[in-house]
Amino acid sequence: MPDQTPQPVKRLADYRPWPFGLTETRLDVTLAPRGTVVRSELDLRPGATPEDLVLDGGAGLRLKTLEIDGRPVEPAQMRRDDETLTIAADALPRAPFTLSAEVEIDPEGNTAFEGLYLSGGIFCTQCEAEGFRHITFYPDRPDVMTTFRVTVRGDLPVLLSNGNPVRQEPGQAEWHDPWPKPAYLFALVAGDLVAVSDRFVTRSGRDVALNVWVRPGDQDRAGFAMESLIKSMRWDEDVYGREYDLDVFNIVAVDDFNMGAMENKGLNIFNSKLVLASPDTATDTDYERIEAVIAHEYFHNWTGNRITCRDWFQLCLKEGLTVFRDQQFTGDLRSAAVKRIEDVQVLRARQFREDQGPLAHPPRPDRYEEINNFYTATVYEKGAEVIGMLKRLVGDEGYARALDLYFDRHDGDAATIEDWLTVFEDATGRDLTQFARWYTDAGTPHLTMQEHWQDGTLTLDFAQTTPPTPGQPEKPARVIPIAVGLIGPNGDEILPTTVLEMTGDRQSFDFPGLGARPVVSVLRGFSAPVVLRREMDDATRAFLLAHDTDPFARWEAGRELALSALTDLAQGRDAGEGFIAAIGTLMSDEAADPAFRALCLALPGEEEIATRLADRGVTPDPQAIHAARGDLARRIAEAHRDALAALYTAMTVPGDYRPDAASAARRALRIAALGLLSRIDGGERAEVLFGTADNMTERMAALSVLVRLDRAQSALRLMAEEFAGNRLVMDKWFSVQVMAAPPDRAVAVAQTLAARKDFDWKNPNRFRALLGGLAANHAGFHAADGSGYAFTADWLARMDGANPQIAARMSTAFETWPRYDAGRRAHAVAALERIAALEGLSRNTREMVSRMIAAGR
Repeated sequence: MPDQTPQPVKRLADYRPWPFGLTETRLDVTLAPRGTVVRSELDLRPGATPEDLVLDGGAGLRLKTLEIDGRPVEPAQMRRDDETLTIAADALPRAPFTLSAEVEIDPEGNTAFEGLYLSGGIFCTQCEAEGFRHITFYPDRPDVMTTFRVTVRGDLPVLLSNGNPVRQEPGQAEWHDPWPKPAYLFALVAGDLVAVSDRFVTRSGRDVALNVWVRPGDQDRAGFAMESLIKSMRWDEDVYGREYDLDVFNIVAVDDFNMGAMENKGLNIFNSKLVLASPDTATDTDYERIEAVIAHEYFHNWTGNRITCRDWFQLCLKEGLTVFRDQQFTGDLRSAAVKRIEDVQVLRARQFREDQGPLAHPPRPDRYEEINNFYTATVYEKGAEVIGMLKRLVGDEGYARALDLYFDRHDGDAATIEDWLTVFEDATGRDLTQFARWYTDAGTPHLTMQEHWQDGTLTLDFAQTTPPTPGQPEKPARVIPIAVGLIGPNGDEILPTTVLEMTGDRQSFDFPGLGARPVVSVLRGFSAPVVLRREMDDATRAFLLAHDTDPFARWEAGRELALSALTDLAQGRDAGEGFIAAIGTLMSDEAADPAFRALCLALPGEEEIATRLADRGVTPDPQAIHAARGDLARRIAEAHRDALAALYTAMTVPGDYRPDAASAARRALRIAALGLLSRIDGGERAEVLFGTADNMTERMAALSVLVRLDRAQSALRLMAEEFAGNRLVMDKWFSVQVMAAPPDRAVAVAQTLAARKDFDWKNPNRFRALLGGLAANHAGFHAADGSGYAFTADWLARMDGANPQIAARMSTAFETWPRYDAGRRAHAVAALERIAALEGLSRNTREMVSRMIAAGR
């Protein structure tokens, strides 16, 4: 029987500062694939009361020597288990001392990609959250910050670590990071790499050497990453007043990486898919994502590195703030309105889904079993929404004052959410006690609005409630900023955006002195991450789509029109005429941003439709949802055939490919028109576009259409032949086949692809491409016979033995299982229980699966 012993739960309430001081860390690393030797010297300062010295250290560390001030530690003075090394208090000096250890580790055998590992011949580290303990014995916690001196030895051309280079010679390099940091920010990279280089002069005159390190032959695909880095550095100076603080900034692209990227001080390590881009291999989405993630990791230099989090419960302090900053950056460089809509789409698709299921948790949880399982949409995306609400409540000037105070007060600190909120209270004079509930309470508030009109006064009545979540059955009212505007019957705005501040369970707001009853535009800019319920007919939605001055609210009106139609259609009722007519009006609005029109033309996804149905108490039928969505798309195409065809031609981008926002917007609208037209032209335009496009954006859009129509065999073969040696393009090739496949064939397609020799399942990108692609095929994954669940469970079980982080994260495909019918629920539970029963199941996956199983009890 598998070991069912509950794992220890870590609790925020149990936090205790580390009882020692650490003034410097010196590492000497001699690299070898199967036997890397790491010698560490820790300059320690004991506390006032004698205590045992407890260091974190994984079972894979082979301890060779352990000394205090040059004297060996006797075996009787220490004890070791699979997670820690403890030296008895009576063996420790009462004065400052140096602890020296030498360990041997196996990078080549490290398939979990935590700590130091090999990726295609490149030595690489990943230490967030608790990877450094797999490199040497250490207080592996974010509140222990110190300077690092690192010597890297090895017969490799490039030897990199954090900070500034001190000495570099054949076979050896020494690095010094003068800024105190926790161990999770340590980084080391060594291998056969080449650099795309540039320079940046900070506003105070510091000359910074910039390098993007890639494998030989990939240099021509790293230029956009360098451009993005320089834009990020300049933007952070201009908008936040933050200047870079080292002499060098290095980015390295590696193929095997569990995350997207990592903000290690001065040496950012990136998944290669977020660095490498060229018109023939990367889509517009890839380019924008590269730009945003490079900015995100660079912005961490201040919001994450110079100021880090005291403990991992505070993870949203650094991640939520940095996501908010990268969202601002992209909005400034591209379209702020379109970016806001895209961010809301991501939030609803990922975080709202999280809040509605067994994995719900607050942005700052108060307990966890495995910290890697809390790198979630709630911590990142909802954490960013909380920052946005705070900025909206205190205003731009108040936000700027608070951020300046935060940087001044906490530079060099490991801070908490309380520290963050106190800064805002001190800078603005506001009491944020109630607002703090956004950090501590799980779940998405439901906001109900009712309107009353009498004698020229409009009254808006609001009520808020938050559904129960695991461990939090009842929740008090939160502060909700509600941005509203009023539009007159003739379409003119009579009240510009005004922020109402709701603090109670129920609250009313009056708007007197109106000549005629206006139409209310509410939750403008998505001013709070809530589910809004208001009684509104399709005619009013169409009016807002035509006249609202707020881009988000205008898009939302169209979205609500579409969802209203799709939920009716999925339940067998006739609907959609109002939406079809409104879309025709929008398509002809040449004054609107093409990217905005593209977003409006894209129908809500099947998962979003299922969520809406479940929220209304209706059991979703994935097959009916798929059919309804396809039917509505076909009817739109039939009704606006000529307009769509004209739009498809008009949005052709002349000249060579450019990834700029304007060109990308035109391609997005052209692709949206293509998707609708393919419902009635049999895919003829898609076949022509696949053969003639000079960029991956349009080729992948055409290929997706052809896969959906089962006309892609030739195109898939040509693409595989052309890009067989390009891992990133082949990831797209794997993904599109299962994501766009007809639902009744999705699992069979996934099984065929999984049997291919080039399905390198231990590579996280390739695994995510296939398993994530199937999970994104809503009706395919939720096949009534349970085949989607069974296939996914088989591969999660296999991946858990090699890389528990990836297995645990991909297991979230199951998180919505309780919303479906009895047959699907039975299949899903059987798959989850089969995973839970595995011998030697990792703590990562066990925690996730057990929480999801518990949702059905």
